Amino acid sequence: MDSRRYTAHVIITTLLEEAALVAVVLWGLPMFGINVPLWGLIGLMAALGTYASLTYRLGRKALARKPMVSPGVGSRGRTTTLISPTGYVRVNGELWPASSNSTIGAGEEIAVAGMERMTLLIRPVDGANHECKADKDSDKHRIPLSES
Repeated sequence: MDSRRYTAHVIITTLLEEAALVAVVLWGLPMFGINVPLWGLIGLMAALGTYASLTYRLGRKALARKPMVSPGVGSRGRTTTLISPTGYVRVNGELWPASSNSTIGAGEEIAVAGMERMTLLIRPVDGANHECKADKDSDKHRIPLSES
């Protein structure tokens, strides 16, 4: 959804929500003997407008982000947890489950060597005395990655 359509959608839905709030407070609640003063209605409408404004800004930021499909082989990142043999890494600002045949400490720089299902096969960047699971495994479960 482009920015203009999103903005128009948010404005229309917010106006409809505000109208529904007015209808409930002025006609629905008095049927049950609940009377909300005018200042209470104004406060509720201001709170709903503030909420709509905040969610609009967050939604617009989310729509502006470019989606990341998957990191390519050779992409670099850092471990966020101890990898022994599995853990988590951050590659291109995204958190991914990862696997390696060797133990890799938290905060170390890594490179992506492949991918099995949604788990990255990684190796340390220095390459000293570490062997990556991707180097040993067969290709039958591996998903090919495109270089980007």
